[in-house]
Amino acid sequence: MAQAALERQIRPIYDALDHGSNKSAINACNKVLKKYTNNTLVKVCALVSMWRREALVLCDEILAAVVTDDSTLSVMTHVLKGLARNSDMVAMFDSAFKQQPQSEELGAQTFFAHVRTGNWKSCQQVATRMHKQFQEDRYVYWAVIGAILQANDLGTPQNIRTLLYKLAHRHVTSCPTPSYMAVDRFHLHLIILQELQLWDEANTLLESDIGKSICSASLVCNETRREIWRKRGLYKDEGERAQGKIKNNDRNWLEFVSIVDAAFALVRGSDVSEEGKSECSENIAKTREFLTEIAEVDGSNNRSASLALLELEKNAFSYGISSDESALVGSMENYFSQFGDKTCCFEDLRPCVDLGADAKSRWMSFLASQESSFATAGDLQRVINVRKLQRINLTASDLATDTELSLASTYIEEYMTGLELGSSLPVTELQPADDLAILVGHAFVSLWTMTKDESYLYNAAVVLEFALTKSRMSFQIRLLLVRIYRLLGAPSLALEHYRAINIKQVQNDTLSHFLLTRASTFSLSATGDLTYPSECIESSQIYVSNSQDTFAHLCFRDSYLLQIPEFVSFDDKLENSLQRDVVKLEHVRMRITHEPINSDLIDMELIELKFVFDRFHHDNRDFGMLPNYQPACQPSLNDQTLMFGNSTGQGWLWYFIKIYIRAFQHASDLDDIVEEKLLIGDRPRKSPEAEVQLPLRERLAIRKPEESAELTADELQLMEWATAVSDWLEPYHDYTRPPPAVVLAEANKQNELRTGLPLRGVDLKALNGDTNANGHAKKDEEAPPVKEPPQLVAQFFEHMHARFVQLQQSQCLPSDLLHVATLTQEAFLLFAVESHRFKTASVVKIYKLGALVQSLKDIRSKASTVLKTMSNDLLKMGEVAGSAERRKTFVESCKPIINFPSLHHDFVLNIAKNVCESRKKVLEGVGKGMIKICTNYGQ
Repeated sequence: MAQAALERQIRPIYDALDHGSNKSAINACNKVLKKYTNNTLVKVCALVSMWRREALVLCDEILAAVVTDDSTLSVMTHVLKGLARNSDMVAMFDSAFKQQPQSEELGAQTFFAHVRTGNWKSCQQVATRMHKQFQEDRYVYWAVIGAILQANDLGTPQNIRTLLYKLAHRHVTSCPTPSYMAVDRFHLHLIILQELQLWDEANTLLESDIGKSICSASLVCNETRREIWRKRGLYKDEGERAQGKIKNNDRNWLEFVSIVDAAFALVRGSDVSEEGKSECSENIAKTREFLTEIAEVDGSNNRSASLALLELEKNAFSYGISSDESALVGSMENYFSQFGDKTCCFEDLRPCVDLGADAKSRWMSFLASQESSFATAGDLQRVINVRKLQRINLTASDLATDTELSLASTYIEEYMTGLELGSSLPVTELQPADDLAILVGHAFVSLWTMTKDESYLYNAAVVLEFALTKSRMSFQIRLLLVRIYRLLGAPSLALEHYRAINIKQVQNDTLSHFLLTRASTFSLSATGDLTYPSECIESSQIYVSNSQDTFAHLCFRDSYLLQIPEFVSFDDKLENSLQRDVVKLEHVRMRITHEPINSDLIDMELIELKFVFDRFHHDNRDFGMLPNYQPACQPSLNDQTLMFGNSTGQGWLWYFIKIYIRAFQHASDLDDIVEEKLLIGDRPRKSPEAEVQLPLRERLAIRKPEESAELTADELQLMEWATAVSDWLEPYHDYTRPPPAVVLAEANKQNELRTGLPLRGVDLKALNGDTNANGHAKKDEEAPPVKEPPQLVAQFFEHMHARFVQLQQSQCLPSDLLHVATLTQEAFLLFAVESHRFKTASVVKIYKLGALVQSLKDIRSKASTVLKTMSNDLLKMGEVAGSAERRKTFVESCKPIINFPSLHHDFVLNIAKNVCESRKKVLEGVGKGMIKICTNYGQ
């Protein structure tokens, strides 16, 4: 009865939490706690309702009680994850399992807690203990996976890695149930044997009847078996086995790869004899005969044998067995004749087109001889493949302006003809002629690259916009338009197309770079337009959900051992994504233009950026989503359409993050001692790289040429200026920064005012004993002498203005002008951060920094004048950009395409209006934002 009464009283707490009413939930918890003073579950519900800092004391109280009931542990797990106290969560389950060592469920939850934190050593130890306690075979393989994942960790030395695999091998071989009783366990056993190079044991396992049966039914086991045989040098045996499977109608492409590899087994080493080459030539002839027979049997139903013939002829030439490319070209011609109406034909032939002069001439003549027919979708696809293959074979001498214009006209004409085949398709379907429209885009982008005439980008945009009216679901066309509109300085149109792709989940990590690379160039945050910062936050939600939900523990529970390393790798790549932190930095750059620069912003961003700086990054960005049909003598379409000619990789991130960390460090009162006391939750794992182990000050001073290569010339100028400012002001920051005791005393005071409780882990007696704990006070050492600002610091803004004027006179793209303007604005804001400490009159008076403050005022005044001048110029340019005259110029620039009936004047004019309005909006928005920033920080 008492339990039922308690459940009735707890129900209002759950209802309040479900409705998001934290205040009501706390009141309900307090009401129940008056009667049930020590009820842990109610205390945990109160925790969920509290703010983070308020929850800490109660959280520690519950952890000290060593709870073991499932409902309390479940809610505490939720609370501790929200507080980022993963180590406390692990300790909670460890304590609970020690209290009840007979509870298998608590043991499993303890294991999963270690899985969530990636502590694979502890996972292996807990699983071993569980196997001894409960005698279940699955716990042996939990321990095996724990050992393997620990071995594969980047921070594990090679000698320890070998020991861990030996430990895993001992676990597998000592298990009462043989590994071949389950496919996943068998595969795990093979991986261990492969790593330890125990070839005899692997051979015994694979050659057994059950081993052969498993490999014949499991593709992943068969692939591992194939890798083991190759490492043993058994290419010939593997080739013979593959031939047998192919004769039995197995068309797995990997079997064909094994046959081709077997043909070249004798010439794989560095020292190849003539006898070996002769025997290899005989093997190639036999393999060619076999593959030809299979290709004739399969016909056009399966292309594996024909594709293997291509690979065979290509390798024969690359290994030097054959000096004549005629056989390769013959195979290419046969392949195209048979599969030229397939979409995959171009990608299949692309690796083979790097031919000599004679062979290329024959190949191009063959392509030119193909009939252009549009009777069926297959005929249209054949025409498309011809155009793609002809384009990538163009030489530098072929790339004249007239040639590209002629090709663009041909592509458009064929595209319009091909549209008739898709006239009856639903709007959700892609048009079969879409690739011809993309080829038009390639031609005009190539023309812009050669001439720097932006009118060619107008033509590309119009044709691609028209293509979207026929095939609105084409993500490739939209991605190309995103790139073109960013180049043209029309960011709102780029955003519109990016959102139309409807990117979901992990695609935010792989594709957001198309829109958010250097997004601060187009941000209007200073005027209150938070479109781009919101897009940064939206694209980062995948990282938040990934940190909250891990799938590896589900695989352990359901014994899906094959998927566990893949999920762990996926989680690591997402958690330490390069794009995640590039977007984070872009958000910081935009945030300081909108929010007041104060200690809260500075301290928060400083801590988060330091976490980012400690990561080992994985570059998950997908550049291959943008198709590339440009000639081999040109940069790829991706490189041609990159804004400012380069992307933001690891080097770019490191350069910018260093100047921001250093600026925030100077403006903040947080040092390592204070940060350690005030930080809630665990620190992220640091990268095992040697450079990351260096002191932060040393790391911030490192400059690498390969990193600076990722910056534009203007960004590099900003970096040099920011470094000079930091070097100049650092002694004054270090001298005037209050000691840790003062900072902690103030933080403790504020926490008591807000929560009624002192700071957790802060020694108040030590603070009260500090003689300087009442605020700023004169220090024993002498103040550093005030120096004049370096010439680079004093003249930077005038230099940037001269650069801005130079770009105006050169009739560059708006994006280039905005780049210089926003970098100048960013320098002004960084200067505001660096000089934030010296805005306090008491600091200036106590430390006698009047001369320094005057120098700061002089620089701020010059910078403000430059920004206002740039702002006026941008506002004038915005008016011109949106004028009827500019729309008319846009339409007149589209003469190469406007003769086609579908691309009529009104359609082109509508695109012109959209582009001009978007340009006007961003130019005026950035200009007005600069005025607002000058008003806020120019004094």
